[in-house]
Amino acid sequence: MTRFRMPALSRLALAGAAALAVVASALAPAATGAPASAADRPEYVALGDSYSAGVFVRPWDAGDGCGRSYRNYPHQVAERFGYRLKDVTCGAAEIVDGILEPQPSDKILGPPTIPPEGGWPELPPQLEALSEDTDVVTVGVGGNSLGFGAVLAKCLELGLTQPLKTKPCTDYYTGSGAGADWLQDRFAQVDADFGRMMTAIHAASPHARVVVGYPAIVPDNSGCSFLHWNQLGSVKKGDMPWLDGLERRLNDLLHRHAGHQNATYADTYESSVGHGVCESGDAKWMYGIRDNLTGDGDQTDPPTELCNDIPGTGEACTLVHPNARGLDNQAREVAKVLQRGGGTHPGLLTAPQG
Repeated sequence: MTRFRMPALSRLALAGAAALAVVASALAPAATGAPASAADRPEYVALGDSYSAGVFVRPWDAGDGCGRSYRNYPHQVAERFGYRLKDVTCGAAEIVDGILEPQPSDKILGPPTIPPEGGWPELPPQLEALSEDTDVVTVGVGGNSLGFGAVLAKCLELGLTQPLKTKPCTDYYTGSGAGADWLQDRFAQVDADFGRMMTAIHAASPHARVVVGYPAIVPDNSGCSFLHWNQLGSVKKGDMPWLDGLERRLNDLLHRHAGHQNATYADTYESSVGHGVCESGDAKWMYGIRDNLTGDGDQTDPPTELCNDIPGTGEACTLVHPNARGLDNQAREVAKVLQRGGGTHPGLLTAPQG
């Protein structure tokens, strides 16, 4: 604990957990039979943030700082259905800074977490990957725009600085708490921006739209231990139900927008309940604040100076993202959406309840 400095942790959690948040996407029905050539295969474009990119799950693409895992649901779905994949997902992407507009260099956070000299180049808007010929579109975004990273950082800070309170973060963001109005304003902005994004996706690729929700992080706090950094570190147990409710509220917003746009909603939350950050072994589908890497191969992510300020023995500052088992579950749920589509024209797909 003596190495822990809260300002550094706050900056790190804000940067990384921008990866949080849960996911929107658009999909066309699966093709039957083996296509004659790559050009004949349906084109699938994957848009989204770190939860869609699958950051910190080996093996990942180390070329542009987006951290896209070759095990993420876009890759698994494309392989299963024979799609020609264009994966432009990127860790830390936001609805505006990432999907609708360029993603600035200072919002490209890896892995690799340590950028090359001069930083990563700015990325073009993910929306530019779409065209009228795109057959399948998935989009998973919203958590970074909401500021989930800032919320998590505040919960970590308050857990340490207000030790006598059982739910200091809940108190801060609800009722007359100092952060309540800020959070309400963020939800209103996400609501407006998400609707604008869905309209833009439909205009660019009118064939299909699927919205993918975020998986469960901490629906049950019974397995959590205070100051265990492969879980939620200094977040108090009393604040975990509120954090879960915050995520479900964001998922509800994504689900609602899917319905407004005649899109399909892929629910990854319900199937991941009981597999959150406080579980252990194979039951754990979510990385903690600092955790050991999962996936195939031996890639590592050398810790930054900020990461070294976080206690714990985990090999990387994974900052609450799905691990390899979590990515596999996302892929199963998105594949179910495609299967349900059958031969129906994608514009007629309806959002499932749940």
